[in-house]
Amino acid sequence: MLRMCLRWLFVSCLRSSFFLCNFAVRKFVIMISVDGLTVEFSGSTLFENISFQVNESDRIALMGKNGAGKSTLLKILAGVQNPTRGSVTAPKGTVIAYLPQHLMTEDHRTVFEEASLAFEELFAMEREIERMNQELSERTDYESDSYMELIEKVSTLSEKFYSIEETNYEADVEKTLLGLGFVREDFNKPTSQFSGGWRMRIELAKLLLRKPDVLLLDEPTNHLDIESIQWLESFLVESGKAVIVISHDRAFVDNITTRTIEVTMGRIYDYKVNYSHYLELRKERREQQQKAYDEQQKMIAETKEFIERFKGTYSKTLQVQSRVKMLEKLEILEVDEEDTSALRLKFPPSPRSGSFPVIADRVGKSYGDHLVFKDASFTIARGEKVAFVGKNGEGKSTMVKCIMNEIEHEGTLTLGHNVMIGYFAQNQASLMDGELTVFQTIDDVAKGEIRNKIKDLLGAFMFGGENSTKKVKVLSGGERTRLAMIKLLLEPVNLLILDEPTNHLDMKTKDILKAALKDFDGTLIVVSHDRDFLDGLVTKVYEFGHQRVTEHLEGIYEFLKKKKMESLREIERKDR
Repeated sequence: MLRMCLRWLFVSCLRSSFFLCNFAVRKFVIMISVDGLTVEFSGSTLFENISFQVNESDRIALMGKNGAGKSTLLKILAGVQNPTRGSVTAPKGTVIAYLPQHLMTEDHRTVFEEASLAFEELFAMEREIERMNQELSERTDYESDSYMELIEKVSTLSEKFYSIEETNYEADVEKTLLGLGFVREDFNKPTSQFSGGWRMRIELAKLLLRKPDVLLLDEPTNHLDIESIQWLESFLVESGKAVIVISHDRAFVDNITTRTIEVTMGRIYDYKVNYSHYLELRKERREQQQKAYDEQQKMIAETKEFIERFKGTYSKTLQVQSRVKMLEKLEILEVDEEDTSALRLKFPPSPRSGSFPVIADRVGKSYGDHLVFKDASFTIARGEKVAFVGKNGEGKSTMVKCIMNEIEHEGTLTLGHNVMIGYFAQNQASLMDGELTVFQTIDDVAKGEIRNKIKDLLGAFMFGGENSTKKVKVLSGGERTRLAMIKLLLEPVNLLILDEPTNHLDMKTKDILKAALKDFDGTLIVVSHDRDFLDGLVTKVYEFGHQRVTEHLEGIYEFLKKKKMESLREIERKDR
């Protein structure tokens, strides 16, 4: 018995040793190597001499304030932009896929055809096999060397083709498109019928289907609903491939990443932890930097005082000269920049509304033969903060338009006494006066104490410095969206309706907005896919799906837990 136990222990140790060795080898397979990277624009330096490696299975969050260079670094890694100096290398055959923030598909293909382009290399291989087989059927020089060579080529290529797992690609395309929120009825529709957000999903599907060694994603969740984001999280974690992501979705970043690279002041800091842990470590690092900086400044002041005090004293000449030289050679320590201003956005007091600002009774909406929802009945009380959630296309924004009385509908929708609505949607940005500057746009609506903090407010929403003097007409779509959000938040209303308010906001700005909304004394309806933003903000969730609106008397994470939607497998079970 003892001999058997010892034998079992020996074999177990061998297996464990093999596993650990194998794990160690896999862990350090380098997929991308960045060496001495420097990027300069118009005489200013964005990065200087940065180096790091991306290993197999790394899931990296690229963090830093807007303008720090995150997207530029991602473009360089993707090979679509060149650095001023330095190099980016990858092993031969490494497949790197890149999803930029803004991209459009062509219009002449269907959704399924466009997504299937991920397998173009496979299709080319199949076409070549068909061509060679056709040539063999037409030739009669059966005993020639060239005929035998052609047979050998067909055989080799066919063997390679049929050994590839993706030869049955249709199932993978279908699974990926469904996971990203499409329904089977969409597959044969031309891409021209879909909005920019849905086209971005098609591009994302193409990238995922290529099964790249490294996936570079720039704000991939901006156009995804909660279920699709959760599907993407599961896909990225389970694929085991390297991922580098820029995202302002805190929950998404925390759930998928195991490493955080911060870009700041032209250099990087590499943390082998997820985002939440990185925040703690960054705080400690900056506290240490500040302490070292303060001590150095104290030493410099004392040294200068000594020099000034004894510069005319003969007996101290050597000591004075020594200290002067020491100061000349001293490398001044820096503290990484961080906005420490505690800007707190405060809403104007809300005019008092009736007890029930929104009452819906058997509300329904159809577009032709397409039923969006029916028999929706709910009541939103004064001061409540609620979320509209569900897959895209299930009627969240449609219900908002019904409440706003922008579209006709079935049933009755009643607004309470003295309800004053503040409405934010993506198209709100196009309604602003293009001839006004950013500062003038906000100055026109700011009231009370906030007028003294307009510049701070604009800075928090990424309109600091010269950006505040830009005219609205030259702003990008994302900039206009942020400006429209600031404008709305300064107007005295008692019912705020926000449709995807966080898509173009960084994490710090989202925190400022969330804090302001939590303090808002009016009623709030927010349509959002950002779980972290909704967490602690809303106390009731209205779920849109299967042509119904279902009320859940709980916060967003309680709702998700109850629905058991945390993983891809659970979502797929629901759809069957």
